[in-house]
This record gives sequence, structure tokens and C-alpha cells, in this order.
Amino acid sequence: MAAPALAPMPRDGVSPATAPTVVAARAPTSAAVSSSSATGTALARVRGLQVRYSADEPLVLDGVDLDLFRGETVALLGSSGSGKSTLMKALTGFALITGGTAEVAGFDVAGLPQRRMRALRAQVGQVFQQFNLVGRLSVLTNVLTGSLHRAGTANLLGTFRSADRARALELLDRVGIAHKAGAEARSLSGGQQQRVAIARALMQDPRLILADEPVASLDPRMSHTVLGLLRSIAREEQIPVLVSLHVLPLALEHTDRIIGLRHGEVVVSGKASDLDAESLSPVYDTEEEAE
Repeated sequence: MAAPALAPMPRDGVSPATAPTVVAARAPTSAAVSSSSATGTALARVRGLQVRYSADEPLVLDGVDLDLFRGETVALLGSSGSGKSTLMKALTGFALITGGTAEVAGFDVAGLPQRRMRALRAQVGQVFQQFNLVGRLSVLTNVLTGSLHRAGTANLLGTFRSADRARALELLDRVGIAHKAGAEARSLSGGQQQRVAIARALMQDPRLILADEPVASLDPRMSHTVLGLLRSIAREEQIPVLVSLHVLPLALEHTDRIIGLRHGEVVVSGKASDLDAESLSPVYDTEEEAE
């Protein structure tokens, strides 16, 4: 497919559904294209987002727009240093917003007092590249830690509510690893540990999920398995999933929509079904980065 022509961005941030948008360099805004699986109003809405870590450094994110809808999986595509992880952190207040707005699960992140950040983060399930499990604890207990924000005095010795234990077992079955519930987390393979991490995120009953390079440490076969699982969760649970990736074929196969970042700016935004390697080439500095 030939790369689409450069097009100016609409003022309301929504591009025509008939074609992806390639954003000219230094453009201040990006397009947000809803997918066929997305429903309702956006659970996350970002406009003109800017992040700068210190006054004497350049912007890490510059004018980013993003919408996340129920039921869709959105890839955040870009090479190392493009701003993917910073955008994830900004959505949950771990990176301070310099300019623009970010509304996530009903919270105004930019204006949210620090004492309210915990309430925001309880609404956002997170999946990380390095799994972040407690290796010596059982798989079941690791999943149960996802309920700690509502468990009161429950602790890691196992004094969780019976309802939470039942829910954790249900989620382990959902991700296909219930038979490992009693095993120590450190005894599992990387793919198995990532599925435990996904179950832990679901244990929060999140309104959206952020997955930051969740398959970077996995082999190709398990990468497809994990991304397929995240996409099925988005659709069946109606939870939007934002997943950062740097491998283009994985983004094209396993997501509904792709946002391409380069040097902190959105350079491509469109439905995955409308995009290919050629139209996504502005995301990368070199051809090798897209492999």
C-alpha cells in the first residue's frame, strides 16, 4: 500500500476513518482514530501533551494527542527514545506533565494533587517488560497483590478475603495458568510470568491497561501468545489496552489502532488494518529499527 499523503490534522483530534494520518514533522497535534471494536466515550483523552524532565532539557513529549476507547487495543509504536515509556508514565502521574491535558478514568492527571494519585493508579492496570513479580511468593499470592488497594489490612502472608482468592484463581484460569497457582513465581518461564502479571493487573478491576514493552523479553512464539491474550481481554472485558512496542509486525497483527511516535511527536495515527510497513516508515530513523 502506498504511503498516504501528508494531511493537516482536524481541530477536534479525530481523523477520517477511511485512511490513516501521517503527521508532518513538528506538527503540534495527532489524529485519534477509533477502531471497529471501540465503543462509547474515551476512557483516556490526551490533548497537546508535553513532558520535559528539566528546564534545561528538550521536550520528551511534544504535542501528543491520544484517545483510548473501551474494547480496543492500541499500539504505541516507536524506536528507543521516542517517548513511549514517558507517555505511559504521564498517564499515571509518574512523569510530570509540562503542558497540555490528560484525562484518565475520570481524573485530570495534570491537575491531580499527589494525595489523589493512588486513586488514579488503582484504576489503571500495568504490565511491565520485567514482570515485577515477587519471585519467592506463590503465583496466586502475586495475583492477589493486585487487590491490595482495596484489601485494608490484608498482607502478603495470605490473609486475603476468600472472595479475592476465588477471583484470583478465576483470573489465573483466564490467562491459562491456573495449574501453577501454588508454584513460586520464580520457577515459571518468562511467558508464564507475564501471564501472571496480566492476571495481577486484572485483579485491580482496572478501567484501562497500560502494557509497557510486555513482550520485549519473550521469544517470538510467546510474544504472539501474550499480545493475543491482551487483545482478547480488551474485547471481552471492554477494557482499553495501550501497549508499547518497537516491532512493527507485532503491532500490525495484534492491535486495532497504531500511534507512531518519533522524537516525542506523533507522526502516524490510524487503524492497523489501513497501515503497512511503508506507511509506518516515518516512525523509524532507519529501516533496521522496524525489524
